[in-house]
Amino acid sequence: MPGERDTWPGWEDSAVPPDKVGPYLRDLRKLYDRYGYDPSLYGHFGQGCIHCRVDFDLYTAEGVRAWRSFLDEAADLVVDYGGSFSGEHGDGQARADLLPKMYGPELMEAHREFKAIWDPDGRMNPGKVVDPNPITGQLRIGPDYRPRPVATTFAFPDDDHQFDRAVLRCVGVGKCRREGGEGVMCPSYMVTREEEHSTRGRARLLFEMLNGNEVGDGWRSKAVHDALDLCLACKGCKTDCPVNVDMATYKAEFLSHYYRRRLRPVTAYTIGLVWWGLRLAARAPWAANLVTQTPGLRGLAKRLAGIDPRRKIPRVAAEPFRAWFRRRGDREPRTGDRPPVLLWPDTFNNYFHPGTARAAVEVLEAAGFQVVLPGRPLCCGRPLYDFGMLGLAKRLLRQVLDELRPQIRAGMPLVGLEPSCLATFRDELLNLFPGDQDAQRLAAQACTLAELLDRHAPDFQPPRLEAKALVQHHCHHYAVMGFGPDTRLLERLGLDAEVLDSGCCGMAGSFGFERGDHYEVAVAAGERVLLPRVRQADPGTLVVADGFSCRTQIEQGTDRHALHLAEVMRLALDEGRR
Repeated sequence: MPGERDTWPGWEDSAVPPDKVGPYLRDLRKLYDRYGYDPSLYGHFGQGCIHCRVDFDLYTAEGVRAWRSFLDEAADLVVDYGGSFSGEHGDGQARADLLPKMYGPELMEAHREFKAIWDPDGRMNPGKVVDPNPITGQLRIGPDYRPRPVATTFAFPDDDHQFDRAVLRCVGVGKCRREGGEGVMCPSYMVTREEEHSTRGRARLLFEMLNGNEVGDGWRSKAVHDALDLCLACKGCKTDCPVNVDMATYKAEFLSHYYRRRLRPVTAYTIGLVWWGLRLAARAPWAANLVTQTPGLRGLAKRLAGIDPRRKIPRVAAEPFRAWFRRRGDREPRTGDRPPVLLWPDTFNNYFHPGTARAAVEVLEAAGFQVVLPGRPLCCGRPLYDFGMLGLAKRLLRQVLDELRPQIRAGMPLVGLEPSCLATFRDELLNLFPGDQDAQRLAAQACTLAELLDRHAPDFQPPRLEAKALVQHHCHHYAVMGFGPDTRLLERLGLDAEVLDSGCCGMAGSFGFERGDHYEVAVAAGERVLLPRVRQADPGTLVVADGFSCRTQIEQGTDRHALHLAEVMRLALDEGRR
């Protein structure tokens, strides 16, 4: 917790008979007080299992000695209550040295004999339960912990502005190693089932890199690069991880150092710089589409751009949204009793899917808002983070703050249609400009379409749309903004909506377009839940996905076309008019 001492596992799993929880907790609290610890207690009290996070001092020799002494007394206490110090989790190295207190010498010798029968050379998990390593013998940190000081582009304000402290967030719980169930984390692990592709494995490698023992080549480490390479930067761990490890940010920071004074992969320039490329393409969209859509030419274009040949390059729209909005001018009355809102014309909906933004204008005006756009073309720089191009991304965000300063200070809401772009304003912006008041204002004022209607137009009731819907939430939407307002809006529309628990769609911005392993992992992630469910859906069921990546993955992996929430609401308005 910011401003508090670090807390750690180390005595997080004791359990006693449920009818003894009360007196055990009181005695345990006395023990904590005697050692000067201030724990956070939680757990499964109905089953007598007590979890906690404790502010052990594991940085000094004196603190480590006190912790080891505490463990002996805490183990004696729980045994006296007829309990276990491994109520739910394993023993491993954290508690194996204490097991004789609970089992006694005869049973421990039986363990030893049994292991010797099946593992005479002691090769399987040595140093764990039988003949364990000392508890304090292999601490990740300790009196000798001296991470390399590093200068970073991200400020890491929630981690004392230190990258090494951010990496220490991971305490090895392993929730990232799940193979299904609720949430997003961790799509690459769910596909490969390899520890190095889990959030925990990557955090461990970054720790070793900073510590300089096992990984000695620092920011240039190919081992760290290879482990991070299949990270989809979905941000699922930022929410699903119990300690909010933010691997997407760590990956972007690492890549910014790894590629310093080096050429990046070709996709860093063809996809990372997509905003500039599309501004040029929009001047002659027919020519751009001729190259990217014509057989023969499109194959060459994909090969030169580093795009997998099995992917389709999206068509550039004949007219960008900004041009449509400017051409529309004042020909249509746009009166409303609500304050103006700033609609963010992101790169993807401006150049590829302008119909989505046009639908949003119609919905916002139907709700009584006056829609305005930024005075000049701007970009949040979202694709740049995937390639560690943080200096350029920061300059683009500075342009946004400078251009939108009057609207920001006037408190005007900014509505984003592309979740990843909006998440940039709510997440990366604060990490790159932690002390900037305008950045904080923009982050607070930036909202999804559903959030805007939820906060500023709770009385707006769109016409009901009696239909079924299959909904895929974008990873950044889930992790940064949350999906509650969208669920409520879908209910207001009268939709029979099923929000899929499918995790990441797999496309993840540029990731799913890139050749080789990236494409394979992207497709495997999509085929885990999302794509089969879309194929199985009744033809009359609406497929809803706000993210450009999600819609592209659905379009290229099935025969269905997904709609943005703004387009679904426009359907409801059309239905109401009829």
